[in-house]
Amino acid sequence: MLFVPALHAEWIKIRTLRSLVGALAAILVTTAAFSALAAAGADGKDPLYSAFFGVGLGQIAAVAFGTTAVSSEFRGGALRLTLAAVPDRLRWFAAKATAVALPALAVGLLTGAVTLLVGKAVLGASGPSWAEGLRGAVACGLHLTLMALFAAGLAAVLRSGVATLSVLIPFLLIVSFVVGDLSGGVADFLPDRAGQVALHSTWDGALGPWTGLAVTALWTAAALGAGAWSVRRRDA
Repeated sequence: MLFVPALHAEWIKIRTLRSLVGALAAILVTTAAFSALAAAGADGKDPLYSAFFGVGLGQIAAVAFGTTAVSSEFRGGALRLTLAAVPDRLRWFAAKATAVALPALAVGLLTGAVTLLVGKAVLGASGPSWAEGLRGAVACGLHLTLMALFAAGLAAVLRSGVATLSVLIPFLLIVSFVVGDLSGGVADFLPDRAGQVALHSTWDGALGPWTGLAVTALWTAAALGAGAWSVRRRDA
Protein backbone atom coordinates (compact mmCIF):
# COMPACT_ATOMS: atom_id res chain seq x y z
CA MET A 1 0.00 0.00 0.00
CA LEU A 2 1.26 3.47 -0.91
CA PHE A 3 1.67 6.26 1.66
CA VAL A 4 -1.50 8.21 0.86
CA PRO A 5 -3.88 5.20 1.18
CA ALA A 6 -2.05 4.19 4.37
CA LEU A 7 -2.51 7.71 5.75
CA HIS A 8 -6.21 7.61 4.83
CA ALA A 9 -6.60 4.32 6.67
CA GLU A 10 -4.90 5.72 9.77
CA TRP A 11 -7.09 8.81 9.65
CA ILE A 12 -10.21 6.61 9.59
CA LYS A 13 -8.97 4.88 12.74
CA ILE A 14 -8.47 8.20 14.53
CA ARG A 15 -11.78 9.81 13.63
CA THR A 16 -13.79 6.68 14.47
CA LEU A 17 -12.22 5.98 17.87
CA ARG A 18 -14.18 7.88 20.51
CA SER A 19 -11.30 8.10 22.97
CA LEU A 20 -9.15 9.88 20.38
CA VAL A 21 -11.88 12.34 19.43
CA GLY A 22 -12.46 12.95 23.14
CA ALA A 23 -8.75 13.58 23.73
CA LEU A 24 -8.69 16.15 20.91
CA ALA A 25 -11.71 17.90 22.39
CA ALA A 26 -10.08 17.83 25.82
CA ILE A 27 -7.04 19.68 24.46
CA LEU A 28 -9.21 22.65 23.57
CA VAL A 29 -11.51 22.60 26.59
CA THR A 30 -8.79 22.06 29.19
CA THR A 31 -6.40 24.65 27.79
CA ALA A 32 -9.01 27.36 27.33
CA ALA A 33 -10.75 26.74 30.67
CA PHE A 34 -7.64 26.74 32.84
CA SER A 35 -6.19 29.68 30.94
CA ALA A 36 -9.36 31.67 31.67
CA LEU A 37 -9.13 30.81 35.37
CA ALA A 38 -5.46 31.80 35.50
CA ALA A 39 -6.13 35.05 33.64
CA ALA A 40 -8.88 35.96 36.09
CA GLY A 41 -6.38 35.82 38.97
CA ALA A 42 -3.34 37.14 37.10
CA ASP A 43 -0.95 39.58 38.76
CA GLY A 44 -0.01 41.30 35.51
CA LYS A 45 3.69 40.33 35.59
CA ASP A 46 3.53 38.08 32.51
CA PRO A 47 0.31 38.72 30.57
CA LEU A 48 1.16 36.27 27.78
CA TYR A 49 1.73 33.37 30.17
CA SER A 50 -1.41 34.31 32.10
CA ALA A 51 -3.38 34.06 28.85
CA PHE A 52 -1.84 30.67 27.94
CA PHE A 53 -1.39 29.13 31.38
CA GLY A 54 -3.69 26.23 30.53
CA VAL A 55 -1.29 24.84 27.92
CA GLY A 56 0.61 23.12 30.73
CA LEU A 57 -2.51 21.05 31.44
CA GLY A 58 -3.76 20.85 27.88
CA GLN A 59 -0.54 19.09 26.89
CA ILE A 60 -1.64 16.16 29.07
CA ALA A 61 -4.63 15.67 26.75
CA ALA A 62 -2.27 15.94 23.76
CA VAL A 63 -0.06 13.26 25.30
CA ALA A 64 -3.10 11.05 25.86
CA PHE A 65 -4.10 11.51 22.21
CA GLY A 66 -0.69 10.58 20.83
CA THR A 67 -0.32 7.66 23.22
CA THR A 68 -3.73 6.15 22.52
CA ALA A 69 -3.40 6.53 18.74
CA VAL A 70 -0.30 4.31 18.72
CA SER A 71 -0.85 2.00 21.69
CA SER A 72 -4.21 0.84 20.29
CA GLU A 73 -2.23 -0.97 17.58
CA PHE A 74 -0.63 -3.23 20.18
CA ARG A 75 -3.90 -4.58 21.59
CA GLY A 76 -5.58 -7.72 20.31
CA GLY A 77 -3.19 -8.32 17.44
CA ALA A 78 -4.27 -5.15 15.63
CA LEU A 79 -0.74 -4.41 14.46
CA ARG A 80 -0.48 -7.76 12.66
CA LEU A 81 -3.59 -6.94 10.66
CA THR A 82 -2.28 -3.44 9.93
CA LEU A 83 1.06 -4.76 8.70
CA ALA A 84 -0.70 -7.31 6.51
CA ALA A 85 -2.19 -4.33 4.65
CA VAL A 86 0.95 -2.17 4.86
CA PRO A 87 3.97 -4.53 4.95
CA ASP A 88 6.45 -1.65 4.88
CA ARG A 89 6.68 -0.92 8.62
CA LEU A 90 8.41 2.43 8.29
CA ARG A 91 5.81 3.61 5.78
CA TRP A 92 3.06 2.59 8.16
CA PHE A 93 4.70 4.36 11.11
CA ALA A 94 5.20 7.49 9.02
CA ALA A 95 1.51 7.39 8.09
CA LYS A 96 0.55 6.90 11.74
CA ALA A 97 2.72 9.83 12.87
CA THR A 98 1.27 12.04 10.15
CA ALA A 99 -2.27 11.02 11.10
CA VAL A 100 -1.46 12.04 14.68
CA ALA A 101 0.27 15.30 13.72
CA LEU A 102 -2.34 16.77 11.37
CA PRO A 103 -5.39 16.76 13.69
CA ALA A 104 -3.20 17.64 16.67
CA LEU A 105 -1.88 20.68 14.79
CA ALA A 106 -5.35 21.72 13.63
CA VAL A 107 -6.80 21.43 17.12
CA GLY A 108 -3.68 22.98 18.65
CA LEU A 109 -3.90 26.08 16.44
CA LEU A 110 -7.64 26.36 17.11
CA THR A 111 -6.90 26.02 20.82
CA GLY A 112 -4.29 28.76 20.57
CA ALA A 113 -6.71 31.11 18.83
CA VAL A 114 -9.57 30.43 21.26
CA THR A 115 -7.27 30.72 24.28
CA LEU A 116 -5.90 34.03 23.03
CA LEU A 117 -9.39 35.46 22.54
CA VAL A 118 -10.49 34.26 25.98
CA GLY A 119 -7.32 35.62 27.59
CA LYS A 120 -7.72 39.02 25.90
CA ALA A 121 -11.35 39.18 27.02
CA VAL A 122 -10.55 38.32 30.64
CA LEU A 123 -7.36 40.38 30.99
CA GLY A 124 -8.65 43.41 29.09
CA ALA A 125 -6.17 46.24 28.77
CA SER A 126 -3.57 44.35 30.83
CA GLY A 127 -3.50 41.45 28.35
CA PRO A 128 -0.79 40.71 25.80
CA SER A 129 -0.56 42.66 22.55
CA TRP A 130 -2.04 41.08 19.43
CA ALA A 131 1.43 40.52 17.96
CA GLU A 132 2.64 38.82 21.13
CA GLY A 133 -0.61 36.91 21.43
CA LEU A 134 -0.35 35.65 17.85
CA ARG A 135 3.11 34.30 18.62
CA GLY A 136 1.67 32.56 21.66
CA ALA A 137 -1.23 31.07 19.68
CA VAL A 138 1.09 29.63 17.03
CA ALA A 139 3.51 28.37 19.67
CA CYS A 140 0.59 26.78 21.51
CA GLY A 141 -0.40 24.80 18.41
CA LEU A 142 3.16 23.71 17.67
CA HIS A 143 3.93 22.73 21.25
CA LEU A 144 0.78 20.63 21.64
CA THR A 145 1.48 18.89 18.33
CA LEU A 146 5.07 18.11 19.31
CA MET A 147 4.00 16.70 22.67
CA ALA A 148 1.41 14.45 20.98
CA LEU A 149 4.10 13.14 18.61
CA PHE A 150 6.58 12.75 21.46
CA ALA A 151 4.05 10.54 23.26
CA ALA A 152 3.34 8.62 20.04
CA GLY A 153 7.01 7.79 19.61
CA LEU A 154 7.37 6.69 23.22
CA ALA A 155 4.23 4.55 22.94
CA ALA A 156 5.76 2.75 19.95
CA VAL A 157 8.82 1.96 22.07
CA LEU A 158 6.93 0.85 25.20
CA ARG A 159 4.08 -0.79 23.21
CA SER A 160 1.63 0.02 26.00
CA GLY A 161 -0.63 2.97 26.63
CA VAL A 162 -0.65 2.37 30.37
CA ALA A 163 3.15 2.25 30.54
CA THR A 164 3.53 5.38 28.41
CA LEU A 165 1.04 7.44 30.40
CA SER A 166 2.50 6.11 33.65
CA VAL A 167 5.83 7.61 32.59
CA LEU A 168 4.70 10.85 30.98
CA ILE A 169 1.89 12.11 33.21
CA PRO A 170 3.87 11.99 36.49
CA PHE A 171 6.77 13.54 34.59
CA LEU A 172 4.64 16.43 33.35
CA LEU A 173 2.82 17.00 36.63
CA ILE A 174 5.56 16.36 39.18
CA VAL A 175 9.06 15.52 37.99
CA SER A 176 9.48 18.45 35.62
CA PHE A 177 8.59 20.95 38.33
CA VAL A 178 10.81 19.29 40.94
CA VAL A 179 13.75 19.17 38.55
CA GLY A 180 13.07 22.76 37.59
CA ASP A 181 13.25 23.91 41.20
CA LEU A 182 16.48 22.02 41.87
CA SER A 183 18.46 22.30 38.66
CA GLY A 184 18.15 25.90 37.55
CA GLY A 185 18.46 26.36 33.80
CA VAL A 186 19.01 22.68 33.00
CA ALA A 187 15.29 21.99 33.33
CA ASP A 188 14.57 24.50 30.55
CA PHE A 189 15.80 21.83 28.12
CA LEU A 190 13.16 19.28 29.15
CA PRO A 191 10.64 18.76 26.33
CA ASP A 192 7.58 20.14 28.10
CA ARG A 193 9.32 23.20 29.54
CA ALA A 194 11.36 24.15 26.46
CA GLY A 195 8.31 24.38 24.24
CA GLN A 196 6.50 26.66 26.67
CA VAL A 197 9.21 29.33 26.67
CA ALA A 198 7.37 30.88 23.71
CA LEU A 199 4.33 31.36 25.96
CA HIS A 200 6.14 33.86 28.19
CA SER A 201 6.40 37.59 27.54
CA THR A 202 9.98 37.55 28.83
CA TRP A 203 12.31 34.69 29.72
CA ASP A 204 15.61 34.82 31.61
CA GLY A 205 16.87 31.39 30.55
CA ALA A 206 19.19 30.37 27.73
CA LEU A 207 16.37 29.56 25.29
CA GLY A 208 14.25 31.91 23.24
CA PRO A 209 10.70 31.33 21.96
CA TRP A 210 11.67 29.48 18.79
CA THR A 211 14.84 27.83 20.09
CA GLY A 212 12.73 26.40 22.91
CA LEU A 213 10.32 24.89 20.40
CA ALA A 214 13.33 23.60 18.46
CA VAL A 215 14.54 21.76 21.58
CA THR A 216 11.12 20.17 22.00
CA ALA A 217 11.20 19.23 18.31
CA LEU A 218 14.55 17.48 18.84
CA TRP A 219 13.08 15.47 21.73
CA THR A 220 10.13 14.57 19.51
CA ALA A 221 12.38 13.54 16.61
CA ALA A 222 14.38 11.32 18.96
CA ALA A 223 11.21 9.68 20.31
CA LEU A 224 9.83 9.09 16.82
CA GLY A 225 13.18 7.71 15.66
CA ALA A 226 13.23 5.29 18.57
CA GLY A 227 9.63 4.36 17.84
CA ALA A 228 10.39 3.70 14.18
CA TRP A 229 13.37 1.54 15.14
CA SER A 230 11.22 -0.44 17.58
CA VAL A 231 8.43 -0.99 15.03
CA ARG A 232 10.92 -2.15 12.42
CA ARG A 233 12.96 -4.47 14.63
CA ARG A 234 10.48 -6.01 17.04
CA ASP A 235 7.81 -8.63 16.36
CA ALA A 236 4.25 -7.45 15.85
